[in-house]
Amino acid sequence: MAVNLIEDTVPVTVLTGYLGAGKTTLLNRILTHEHGKKVAVIVNEFGEVGIDNQLIINADEEIFEMNNGCICCTVRGDLIRIISSLMRRRDKFDHLVIETTGLADPAPVIQTFFMDEAVKSQSFLDAVVTVVDAKHIWQHWEAEEAQEQIAFADVILLNKIDLVDVENVNELEQRIRSMNAMAKIYRTRNAEISMDDLLGVKAFDLQRALEIDPDFLGEDAHQHDETVGSVAIVEPGAVDGQLLNEWLGFLLQTQGADIFRMKGIVNVQGEEHRHVFQGVHMLFDGMSDRRWRKDEVRKNELVFIGRNLDEAQLKGEFRKCLV
Repeated sequence: MAVNLIEDTVPVTVLTGYLGAGKTTLLNRILTHEHGKKVAVIVNEFGEVGIDNQLIINADEEIFEMNNGCICCTVRGDLIRIISSLMRRRDKFDHLVIETTGLADPAPVIQTFFMDEAVKSQSFLDAVVTVVDAKHIWQHWEAEEAQEQIAFADVILLNKIDLVDVENVNELEQRIRSMNAMAKIYRTRNAEISMDDLLGVKAFDLQRALEIDPDFLGEDAHQHDETVGSVAIVEPGAVDGQLLNEWLGFLLQTQGADIFRMKGIVNVQGEEHRHVFQGVHMLFDGMSDRRWRKDEVRKNELVFIGRNLDEAQLKGEFRKCLV
């Protein structure tokens, strides 16, 4: 769940990125940094990552390694079981980090926080963090996993920028921005980033994204010719809650496989609170959020990130839900 009103739920960071991008370097920073948080880690023990785990185990944290393959596809049951086991020691940690293998589609891990009721009641998805190797990403650009890791991200580290020139980094950032308008992008060397930009960022919040880039929901901000891209919808007025639910349900049923993530803040007719929702493929979760402020323009802001999205169709269908 992206937003949770229960005080004692644990924020979860999903850490992903293609092989060699710098995930383990970042994970070690999280574990050794004096950020005042007690961090529990679930590491996917897979291939060469196991060697790097020797470094991780030296930290004073609990490490859970899964030796039976990819956390993202073959062992989701194990993931739920391990999270449940961790929660029995809830007093020992206040943030959970899950590192996925570099060849993984992050969707199944993210979906765990939508579909398993026990997990949902005890934790919430704080952010999906993707580490991108600025020097070598072009070699893997056509790989579906690399594109999906970028498309699912809330926070992206453009890592190893010291190994490429500024023009290349600018081009890469522009290309990534066209695929994922929502993500906050940081340029890093050796995965160096402020922990405040990484942990506890509540990446669901569209308002926070707008503070970073006020134009990202602009009409023509993200024209692209990639198959993976973003569509942003901003509409004033109120929506009919039932029509909106029916449309989103139909959309996910018919195009859910191509919709990696969707997020939105909507103004439902007759409601004094903002309504927020988030979806991953066919899974969808929504809840009432804070009250609309008196000085606030009530409007609807939605972002869809996925493959082969039809912007005109999405905008037209959403407008039919307006009162």
